[in-house]
Amino acid sequence: MRLTILGGGGFRVPLVYGALLGDHAEGRVTEVVLHDLDAERLDAVSRVLAEQAAGVPDAPRVRATTDLDEALRGADFVFSAIRVGGLEGRAEDERVALAQGVLGQETVGAGGIAYGLRTVPVAVDIARRVARLAPDAWLINFTNPAGLVTEAMSRHLGDRVIGICDSPVGLGRRIARVLGVNPREAWIDYVGLNHLGWVRGLRVAGRDQLPRLLADPTLLGSFEEGRLFGADWLRSLGAVPNEYLHYYYFNRETVCAYQQAEKTRGAFLRDQQARFYEELRDPNAPALDAWNRTRAEREATYMAENRQTAGAGEREADDLSGGYEKVALALMRAIARDERTTLILNVRNRGSLSALDSEAVVEIPCLVDASGAHPVSAGPLPGHATGLVCAVKAVEREVLAAAESGSRATAVKAFALHPLVDSVNVARRLVEDYTRVHPGLAYLRQR
Repeated sequence: MRLTILGGGGFRVPLVYGALLGDHAEGRVTEVVLHDLDAERLDAVSRVLAEQAAGVPDAPRVRATTDLDEALRGADFVFSAIRVGGLEGRAEDERVALAQGVLGQETVGAGGIAYGLRTVPVAVDIARRVARLAPDAWLINFTNPAGLVTEAMSRHLGDRVIGICDSPVGLGRRIARVLGVNPREAWIDYVGLNHLGWVRGLRVAGRDQLPRLLADPTLLGSFEEGRLFGADWLRSLGAVPNEYLHYYYFNRETVCAYQQAEKTRGAFLRDQQARFYEELRDPNAPALDAWNRTRAEREATYMAENRQTAGAGEREADDLSGGYEKVALALMRAIARDERTTLILNVRNRGSLSALDSEAVVEIPCLVDASGAHPVSAGPLPGHATGLVCAVKAVEREVLAAAESGSRATAVKAFALHPLVDSVNVARRLVEDYTRVHPGLAYLRQR
């Protein structure tokens, strides 16, 4: 079975390959095709994978190409993890937004909109190529903003594109760990959009364990989200939010912390990864060791400004191990082998969340089998959550409309309607500044 990874020169690709190395069952992935526009990065990542595979006799063979059509032909699964504009683009997204006093995070607020406007046209082109060159392939999307990009691709691939994210998985795992529950035995009632969801219950043998967590200040203070949001706020919500909701609930404090930081997250990762790829220009450099060192620093500093604002302290060791690669592997196994499982995924709504239409991509538990991912019907969200989900989905739809039409006015509307952008004039300045620094936004015309 062949897996094609788009963005194959990306830093996190070895996580996916490492997961594949642990799968020895019949029907596993036997070939990995790496595609990237940067041949030098492809070479660096290929060296890391070769060192990972040392001593594994049945390791999936790896080949790399800069030809997209060649990479897609014959693929059974396509994993999309591209970054349009690179980390330099992410750093610019953050800088421009913060200069206007609004959040520049890559998936939330102004930064997420800018990233989406750059990425959607490229993602749509990929979806069309997959439909033409690999019509039987399943596309697994990790490209951010994951929900928005998945919805753009679904208009061309239907239910054969599925978005994944490790945030809900990590959140459910942390709650289960605190409650002394095996995550595999728990049903996690999670619903929302990508980076905008809530755990409303954690059921074991039909009994909801979440009220026990919310009633115990000691338990609430013993895991990351409890410290990040505070016990009082979680009890007020009656749910545990995805960590990215910290940007909404504590927006002013977070923007201030980002403005005062020595470097934004994007600038930090840009410089850090530049050092990694520069190190691997030396053909004798130990590739896997260099990657492991860089990854450890990357994970330890994740959402550092938010944790600093909340006084949440350092990340726990169990939360430094990633997770999206495990979701991807579980999803591929469920489809390829009909190993039925339940996963929290980004899929078309299909009536599962009543506040949104059928085609809206939502993040929700799904039953997965050989025929794909099937969303489980969810109870209605409380009013405050429904309002936020509907507002952000409306923004995503304006981003898709702007990407399709090239309308600059529609792009302004997308920014202006976002809950974290507080002025139409700010929205206009954001569009002006982003189009100035991003050549990929030249398609936005004045109309």
